[in-house]
Amino acid sequence: MNDVRELLGRAAEGAGKPAFSAGAVYAKAARIRRRRRAAASAAVIAVVAAGAFTLPRAGGDEGPAHTSVASAGPTPSPSPSASAADRAGRLAALLPPDVGEIEEVSLAVLIKNATPEQARTDYLGPLDGHYAFRKGGGVGYLVLVLEDREAVERKTGRPADPDEDLCVRVGQEPTRTDCEREALPDGRTLTTWHDSMDYSGDDSVGWGPELVGRLAQSDGSQFLVRSSTGFEGSGTQGPLLSEPPLSRQQLKKLLTGPEVLPKG
Repeated sequence: MNDVRELLGRAAEGAGKPAFSAGAVYAKAARIRRRRRAAASAAVIAVVAAGAFTLPRAGGDEGPAHTSVASAGPTPSPSPSASAADRAGRLAALLPPDVGEIEEVSLAVLIKNATPEQARTDYLGPLDGHYAFRKGGGVGYLVLVLEDREAVERKTGRPADPDEDLCVRVGQEPTRTDCEREALPDGRTLTTWHDSMDYSGDDSVGWGPELVGRLAQSDGSQFLVRSSTGFEGSGTQGPLLSEPPLSRQQLKKLLTGPEVLPKG
């Protein structure tokens, strides 16, 4: 099946450890939506995928830490909070000053009141994680995850394929709004599109519009990213942003830079 959102949705439904993972949060909401809105199953798939971007691997997670572009800079420390500040600082250093203040967060902690231990996550990429962007009184979010070939194959039955065109509608799958596909000189393919996230359900969170992206790599791995205007409801940290925190061009620069790749 060509729709990456449906593939990610299946993965979310099968991911039960830890129970309070952000992936589980959205998977549960999506199952409720499918039962209540069987006729709109294609739209539900998009919601599932939004949460599946945050599927965790077992390991260690860190608590929130604030930084800003102006004060960004690595602060080596063995403590979890310092490690989170280091990641947020390194991310901020790659972005223009007008993106606002950046804080590393856990969506599972915010939305489901999970403890840091329950939300423990070990990411593959050095900048993978959930980040809150505070600007003009609003709060948006960036979710970045690198999945290796083995992880992609476990979820979808095949590796990520740079030749796959996600902008082409297949069968009854939903059309991706403002979808752009770019084949990069190094053989990778970046696809970005907008999602209104205009879906209802029994969950206590309503997500605002977002910019979604997938970078398919030649080795079968992939980056998944969400640039969200934020959410309203349980655990909200503030009003929605008027626009996603990172633009299409900013996402491209971030995803194609060496800073997001594992060392060695």
